[in-house]
Amino acid sequence: AYLACISFVDHQIGRVLDALDDSTYAANTFVVLWSDHGWALGEKQRWAKRSLWERSTRVPLIIAGPGITGGRRCDQPAGLIDIYPTLCELCGLSQPKQLEGHSLTAQLEDVTNKRSPVVTTFYRNNHAVRSQHWRYIRYLDGSEELYDHRNDPHEWRNLVARLDHRKVITEH
Repeated sequence: AYLACISFVDHQIGRVLDALDDSTYAANTFVVLWSDHGWALGEKQRWAKRSLWERSTRVPLIIAGPGITGGRRCDQPAGLIDIYPTLCELCGLSQPKQLEGHSLTAQLEDVTNKRSPVVTTFYRNNHAVRSQHWRYIRYLDGSEELYDHRNDPHEWRNLVARLDHRKVITEH
């Protein structure tokens, strides 16, 4: 059922994009596609979506439109909170000062542009900080996890106890 839903939505997105291409609005319309986060199906003895690990927090994010070169992938972290400031900048609108997100236009222009880590919060005082290569998690009870995504993309080896990673933890 989950895969059928994905297939159905994918088909509907294609229909919307075809209609946009056939309209007079294609040349001045930005399209942003994102999805719900992953569903743990037994990984790490978890079911559902209640964790701060990559599997439960990562979502697809696609931004297309005038002036954006297509077909590129950016490996920098981004949060959904960044969509609004990005659209403001792309559309030439001023951004309210109280925004917590940051525009992704620098990454849309050059996918190698570095950006700040992104914070994900789950319930009260449980946070994950995701940079390009690292995920650091700190829970309300003080426990911590650190994963190096270059060598451990599935987050199986918690490196938080290794003294050689104290700098990474402090930075995050």
